[in-house]
Formats: sequence, C-alpha cells, structure tokens
Amino acid sequence: MAAAAGSVAAAALWSEVNRCGQNGDFARALKSVNKILQISKDDVTALQCKVVCLIQNGNFKEALSVINTHTKVLTNDVIAFEKAYCEYRLNRIENALKTIQSASQQTDKLKELYGQVLYRLERYDDCLAAYRDLIRNSQDEYEEERKTNLSAVVAAQSTWEKVMPEDLGLREATYELCYNSACALIGQGKLNEAMKKLQRAEELCRQSLSEDSDVTEEDIEAELAIIHGQMAYIMQLQGRTEDALQLYNQIIKLKPTDVGLLAVIANNIITINKDQNVFDSKKKVKLTNAEGVEHKLSKKQLQAIEFNKALLAMYTNQADQCRKLSASLQSQSPEHLLPVLIQAAQLCREKQHAKAVGLLQDFADQHPANAAEIKLTMAQLKIAQGSVTKACMILRSIEELQHKPGMVSALVTMYSHEEDIDSAIEVFTQAIQWYQQFQPKSPVHLSLIREAANFKLKHGRKKEAISDLEELWKQNPKDVHTLAQLISAYSLVDPEKAKVLSKHLPSSDTLSLKVDVDALENSHGATYIRKKAGKLAGDNQQKEQGQGDAKKKKKKKKGKLPKNYDPKVTPDPERWLPMRERSYYRGRKKGKKKDQVGKGTQGSTTAGSSELDASRTASSPPTSPRPGSGTAVSATSNVIPPRHQKPAGAPATKKKQQQKKKKGAKGGW
Repeated sequence: MAAAAGSVAAAALWSEVNRCGQNGDFARALKSVNKILQISKDDVTALQCKVVCLIQNGNFKEALSVINTHTKVLTNDVIAFEKAYCEYRLNRIENALKTIQSASQQTDKLKELYGQVLYRLERYDDCLAAYRDLIRNSQDEYEEERKTNLSAVVAAQSTWEKVMPEDLGLREATYELCYNSACALIGQGKLNEAMKKLQRAEELCRQSLSEDSDVTEEDIEAELAIIHGQMAYIMQLQGRTEDALQLYNQIIKLKPTDVGLLAVIANNIITINKDQNVFDSKKKVKLTNAEGVEHKLSKKQLQAIEFNKALLAMYTNQADQCRKLSASLQSQSPEHLLPVLIQAAQLCREKQHAKAVGLLQDFADQHPANAAEIKLTMAQLKIAQGSVTKACMILRSIEELQHKPGMVSALVTMYSHEEDIDSAIEVFTQAIQWYQQFQPKSPVHLSLIREAANFKLKHGRKKEAISDLEELWKQNPKDVHTLAQLISAYSLVDPEKAKVLSKHLPSSDTLSLKVDVDALENSHGATYIRKKAGKLAGDNQQKEQGQGDAKKKKKKKKGKLPKNYDPKVTPDPERWLPMRERSYYRGRKKGKKKDQVGKGTQGSTTAGSSELDASRTASSPPTSPRPGSGTAVSATSNVIPPRHQKPAGAPATKKKQQQKKKKGAKGGW
C-alpha cells in the first residue's frame, strides 16, 4: 500500500517536472526533482533532470558536482554532453575536449560543442573542418548560427594566423556575418573595404533590432558597441587617432557588459597615448584587469595587453614593475623579442647601455633565428653612444641582410661619416658579388653598380670605378652619360683607351637641339638678354682695344645732420660718449637751487652770490681743458655740442611739481 502511494506521488511529481520544464520554470522543476530523488536517490532520469535544471539556472559547478558524485549511475555515455558543457562554461576547456573525445557516440550536440571548444583552444583549422561537416550534414533552424561561427573562424585565421581566407560563398544577410567579413578584411589590410562592411553591419543591426518593440535605443547602442569599436580600430590604423579616440571614449561611456570589448578598447587607447597622458593610461589599465578578461580574449590579445602594461610601467618610471612584467612575459614566451627589448629599453633609461647591449647579445646567441632584429637594435644603441664603427661591425655581422639595398645604403653612409672610404667600397663590392651570383642583371644589381661607380668617382677613385662603368655600358651601350664617365675615368689612367672610347660618342649634329634663341632670351626666365647691335658701338670699340668696362660705383648717401648744425663750429669729439663718461662731466648738484629767499643760514644774503660764482665769468677757465679745444676755450665754452642742441625757439621744459592734496579739506585755509 505504501509502495503504491509512493508511486502515485512520484507520478504527480514527474507531471509537475514536465509542466515546469515546458514553461521554462526550472527552479520549480528542480524542487520537484529533488523530491523524486528523496524517493529514489539513484534514479538516472531524475539525476539527468537535476543536472539540466542546474545548467539552465546557471549553476554549472553544482551540476558538475552532481555528475562527479554519481559516476556509477551517470556514466560518460549517458551524460557526456552535459558534463562537457559544464566544463566549457567553467573555462575548463582542456577537460571539456577530453570529455567530448571520450564519448562513445558523437551526437550533433557534441559536434556543436566540439567546434566551440576548438575555437577557444585556437585550433582554427580543426574548427573550420568541424563546422563544415556540421553544415553539410545537418538541416535545422540553427543553420544561420553555424554559418556565423564558420565566418568567425575564417576571420580569426585571417587576423591571428595571417592566412588568406577562402571565399565560403556565405550570403551576408545578417549583421553578424557582415561584421565577421569585415574582421577578415582587416586581417588582410583592406581597411577601406572593411569600413564599408562595418557600416553595412550597423545598418542591418539597427533594422533587425528596431523591429522588436521591446528593444530600446540604449539596447541598440550596446549591441552596436562592438561594431563601433572595430570602426575606431580601423581609424587608428589609418592614422586618424583623434577620431578613433573620440569613438573609443563614447563606447566606454556606454559601460558595455562585455569585459573583453572594454579591455581591447582600453588597450588601444593606451597605444594611442604612448608616453603621453600616462595618467589616463593608468586609469585605462584597470579595465584590462577585470575579472573574466582572460577567457574572452585570444592569447595574442592578452599578450599585447601585458606588453603595453610593461611599457607603461617603463614610461611611468616604475622600473621594478617593468622588469617584473617583462621577465614574466619572457618566461611565458622565451623566443619572443619584445620582453627582451623592453628590458633593454629600461636599462638604457637607467644609463646602463653596456648592460643593455650585453643582454641583447646573450639573447641573439640563444635564439639565432631572431638575431637579425636584435643586432639592429644593438647597432642603434652603439650609434646613440657615438660608436659608429662598432655599429657598422654589428650590422655587417647580419649575413642575411648584407646584400639588401637598405643595409648597403646605411653602411656606406656611416662609413662615409667616419671617412672610411675603403670599407664603404668593400660593402659595395660584397653586395654586387652576391647579386652577380644569385640575381645577375636584376634592377637592384645594376642599381648597386651605378651607385658604386658614382661613389668611387665622387671620392676620386676613378681607376676603381672603371670596371663598374664598363659593366654598365655593356648593359646599355646607348647610355651617353655612362660613356662620358668612362672616358673621364680612362683619361687619367689610359688616355689612348679614352680616345678610342670617345669615338663612340654621338656627333654634335645629333645632339643639337632646335631651340629659338631669341624667344628663349625674351622669355620671363631669361637671365641674360643680348644687346642690340649698333647701340653701344663706341663701347665695343673700346673692348676691342682691350679696355674693360669700369665698374659702376655705388653712390654714397650723405649722412643726416642736426637741424641746427653749424659748420663753423668744431663738433665735440666726445659727443658719442655717454655724458657720464666725458672728461668734462662734473655731475649734477641735486637739490641746490640758487637765488632762493629763505634758504641757507640765518642772516645770510644772496645778493653777491652771482658775483662769487666763478662759472659765470668768461675769463675763468674750466678745471680741466676739453680735449681738442686748444687755446680757444673761452670761444667754445658755452657752445652745446650739435647732438644735444635744441632747435631755436624751442621752449624749455620744466618739471611740474605735484602739489599734495590735503585730506579732509575742501578749500580755504
């Protein structure tokens, strides 16, 4: 009787679970499933339903715990998909892959999840094959989603692996497909086409979302944030940093929930700021440290963010933090160049150039494949220190770049700066020999021969330039310029050979140009105009007699004289000296005014002051005679030098004494 009652209760509970499942009320369904498990704790169906309810409610850890607790009942064949999905959502990607591969039967659900797992593991080739198989062998309402995922894989290959994407023939009817196509174009460097695709994606997104009445404008802008972020990235690549920065900041103000998008935008802003606006960069770094960012971005994106953190630490003079970050990056990627370059840059900022060069040399020895780029950096450091010759030695040790025109040009320039012409010619010779062996008569080969010949002629090495010029002339016998250079070089070494070669020069008739001389002389650009005959016959006769034209003398302008200048008066020879430096300057007597009543001692008079003033008598000579005045002291003693004379009739200026106003008195005594 009790068993019958239990079965009736279980049936009712199963009905409740079924009804709640159809309504999407998984929380209530979970309660009913738990009651069923109290009746029968090892019921496989009930355990499966419990795992599904927990997954639908987002409780992935608890669902995985249930699976691992009942491994005897819930075998991998029974619940492989649910277990792998929980591991995938908990970012245990490797475990999810093992669970999928260990399943005895590969269902469509497992294949879908397998594709997602491969994408997260960045195994794009396997992922592409998995999605192609799914699209080929399945027909349901999820076909559009599969095509979107397939285009995302192609975009990732183009962006991160630099693989030329193949045309999949997908019709770009949704904004997701347009966006993925734009990402693939960015990976190929086709920025203008990618921008058009993104604009099309924005239109499709607005159209599709505006059809839903429940979607607000804020929801649309949030959905468009990732498209706008990619637009800003294209602007940044095109050099439109101001526009890109403005769009980046607009996206940040929207506060999107996608932490991966925020981290990428913050990192891009930091790259725009570089070593400027470091305080803004330090704020943006916090966005890259948000929880869950490591699961949203690819390995290369995360690595780029860490590199920028190390560089920012260097720019903000956080030497220990910079060394710590770069050392961590080097341990993760021992063969990568950037961590070592950052460490070397930090050492250079600390004026430890020798240590920086040693660090780079050690890395070059350990990783010969990357030695070329490291040695270029070492050469740059040597040049910065002024050791140009050592820099040349480092550059010449890069065997794979010795014959490159850029390397040849740099070495020749540096050797010329050091006045080591022999070494510069040796660089030319080695490069020409390489091209003679591997790429004879190529444009680069002939160009190097031409530059070598010009360099030797410039520095007076005509004998050494002969072989180069002969080679050039053989390649192009009609090159008159090369032939002329060759004849000039032979004229110093072998004049007979020069005469023989001169026979190959074209005649003067072939070189004559049909030019209207009169029209040319009368043109605006003519610098010399022929004088007409018969105008200056006398001058021509004088020239024939050997008399040259006298040079035209420039007229000297008369100096300006003062208005009251008197030519009869001898100017003061000290008139150009400041008054204080003149021999007759005696200084000013400040505050002593003559002939003032009420001044002086009590009872004194001023009647005879003028009689006692020796300076007013014409017969009294000055204490020291003025230089140049001679015996005519009395005649010139009262004459003011011309520079200081005032015009006749000019009124004498007097300083007005400012009367102090009495405070509080309006007038009268």
